[in-house]
Amino acid sequence: MGRLCSPKCRLGRVMGWLQILLGGLVIAVSIASLFKFYSAGFFLHHEDICQHFYHVSDAYDGFDLRALSDRVGEVLDRMDKLQEKLEKTVQEMEKNKVDLGKTTMTRLEHKRFLEQEVIRPLYGAHIALRQIRLPQADGIRNSTMKEEPLINTFIVEEIRKYITPKENRVGNINIYGTERIYNTVGHACVLMKKELEEYMDYDIGSYCKDDWSLSQKLMVNGCDPLPRRRCLTRASKVYQKPYPINESLWRLPDDRNVRWSNYQCRNFQCLSSKNPKRGYSKCTGCFEMDKEKLKWVTNSSLPVDFLIKDVLAIKPGEIRIGLDFGVGTGTFAARMKEQNVTVVSTALNLGAPFNEMIALRGLVPLYVTLNQRLPFFDNTMDLIHTTGFLDGWIDLMLVDFIFFDWDRILRPGGLLWIDRFFCNRKDLDDYMYMFLQFRYRKHKWALSPKSNDEVYLSAVLEKPPRAI
Repeated sequence: MGRLCSPKCRLGRVMGWLQILLGGLVIAVSIASLFKFYSAGFFLHHEDICQHFYHVSDAYDGFDLRALSDRVGEVLDRMDKLQEKLEKTVQEMEKNKVDLGKTTMTRLEHKRFLEQEVIRPLYGAHIALRQIRLPQADGIRNSTMKEEPLINTFIVEEIRKYITPKENRVGNINIYGTERIYNTVGHACVLMKKELEEYMDYDIGSYCKDDWSLSQKLMVNGCDPLPRRRCLTRASKVYQKPYPINESLWRLPDDRNVRWSNYQCRNFQCLSSKNPKRGYSKCTGCFEMDKEKLKWVTNSSLPVDFLIKDVLAIKPGEIRIGLDFGVGTGTFAARMKEQNVTVVSTALNLGAPFNEMIALRGLVPLYVTLNQRLPFFDNTMDLIHTTGFLDGWIDLMLVDFIFFDWDRILRPGGLLWIDRFFCNRKDLDDYMYMFLQFRYRKHKWALSPKSNDEVYLSAVLEKPPRAI
């Protein structure tokens, strides 16, 4: 019997071990499945499950769904406003008992009403919906590039075309080492969507609107740099050729060479400091050549007024190119030009045509704001001069960013000329720290009272060489 039982026992043991093995395998598979479900996101939110399980996260990575929702909401608001307007018009017609068969509205007026009040709003809403773009999993045009997330923020097609990255036509890496060009736009442009769309709303190839004041408003409020435009800039209809260089430096330009539509004045004579309604407050008297000729070349009673010849004598023959950072009509650059020094003058048209004035004098205006990084390479300028704009109203953190940018473009051995900076006495120590933190060598340093509560500071400082 033992012999007959032996095969059965062996078979039972084999079956037992097989069951144990299969049970362990089931447990292992179950644990692995649970781990797979967890990694796939089944224990997360519903949208996370979809992204992990259906592999759409790559397509929507960086895509601004809120902007898409805002675009759809904007179109719906347009439709609601159009419906309300049409209903209100019908109610007014009913209220006034207008007989449509005997109405005095001409066919031309009726056509104009339909075009302006009905067709255009409907067309605009239709186009806005058609322009909404969703990201595609396979990228754009067989590339791996994801959809530009800002594309659905704007409605005007020119902005959308501008911010869309432009691929190289030949498909190779370009001279910048990239496969496409990304056009820059300031981050604050998104916050000024209405103004930017007005700025970019034009007919391609036609004349731009006379809207430089709108563009400057965008720049001053942080939408800087502005996008490029494909319209033709306007100029004066009676533009005259500038005066010769030997005359233009110290002569008021021809009034006909400026577009005066956005200024209170309509000619240069009106910009005289004697006119209380001239439209600007900074740079008092800077459009009066007799007063401008005296700056930086004649002695003054104030110790903070340095002369150009004394500053250039600090580095004889070494000052060749420079930057004048301030508000003015280019007089500092004009005086430097007489010394064979080329100076670029920053300018904004704050109530007067400062940029036009500088250019018509034969000098170079640089149209930038305090918000923008200066478009110069590192260690290139021999001189930076500042006056009239960077004063005690500037936030200390902003001053810090500006000074570091100046330090970046000023070459070793270059001069920083702080000219008639003024602030409250109680703030002087804070600003002096800003000036002295770079450990520049002091060549000139002078303080002078401006009023009971304010002081002037002028200094000429030399950037030291720095070990690499």
